[in-house]
Amino acid sequence: MKRKSITSRDVAKLAGVSQSAVSRCFSPHAKVSQRTREKVMAAARELGYRPNTIARSLITRSSRTIAVVTYSLENPFYSFVLERASRFFQQQGYHLLLFFAPPNGGFDAVLDEIIQSQVEGVLMLAITLDGEQASVVADFGIPVVIINRTVNYTGISQVGSDNYAGGFWAGSYLASLGHRRIAFLAGLPDSSTNRQRHDGFVEGLKSQGLTCHSLEVGNYRYEDACHATRRFFAAPSPPDAIFSANDLMAIASMETLRHELGLTVPDDVSVIGFDDMPMAAWPSHSLTTLKQPVDLMIMKATELLLEQINETESTPQQLTLPVTPMLRNSTRRPGRGGASGQTSN
Repeated sequence: MKRKSITSRDVAKLAGVSQSAVSRCFSPHAKVSQRTREKVMAAARELGYRPNTIARSLITRSSRTIAVVTYSLENPFYSFVLERASRFFQQQGYHLLLFFAPPNGGFDAVLDEIIQSQVEGVLMLAITLDGEQASVVADFGIPVVIINRTVNYTGISQVGSDNYAGGFWAGSYLASLGHRRIAFLAGLPDSSTNRQRHDGFVEGLKSQGLTCHSLEVGNYRYEDACHATRRFFAAPSPPDAIFSANDLMAIASMETLRHELGLTVPDDVSVIGFDDMPMAAWPSHSLTTLKQPVDLMIMKATELLLEQINETESTPQQLTLPVTPMLRNSTRRPGRGGASGQTSN
């Protein structure tokens, strides 16, 4: 026998309140007294009532849904960012839909799915767009914020870190430690973060009278970074320091150096990463890195997205947030002429 569908009217009758009071109890941020909420929730549990969010969205014309688009969760940094964003949006009464796009552009592949999902906004996490693609997205009228990527288009809000400054610090700092064969372990070559970190790194070396010793591509992936490190050290003149475009690749490089090549970090090779994901501080890694302000990035990005969702007119913003050097044990200690005044963990 088919079970009778429990409605908000049934809950209201059992709780002794109006049907509108029941609706307010299940609406995020609606005003309702604590006593009424407790009565409604007790009645809902007793009856096994579950609000129909789909039906409500048809009535209110609000899906309360945000699309999050990324290309991978292999990098723990992005899992960390996604968790923080999820918690924030849940507190605001929004649900998240997760979409995956190809790493080298290819956002078009998921754009149709996002539009058909009737989401109210889109949060792009490390998605590479060109100006034309960004313009197409903006033309659909769906609020969009990009985190940790930049695009040469002012019609979309963007929140990222000062990748150039971080790269400059890494290059100049490794040079100040006495290293002379300093290599760059690149991420996705076409990504804005990789280009900006590389450009800053090269200028940082130049400020110390050096050039980039060698470059290999790790695509922001662990296995690719291991292969890249092997290529570095198969050369006749291997590097004595590596700046990696993210922490995941830096850790892969250190693992390869220590366990395959028999080298010591930092005595033989210093390594610097970028992100400061939680495991970077683990004693087995103790990675010197550039800390991205994750909480501030998420706060700014989500505020901008909700502002665009809730307001008919909102001007897109491009925010660049500062990074902080975290000095740990994967780099040599500064000697005479070493960097000073940096933050340590």
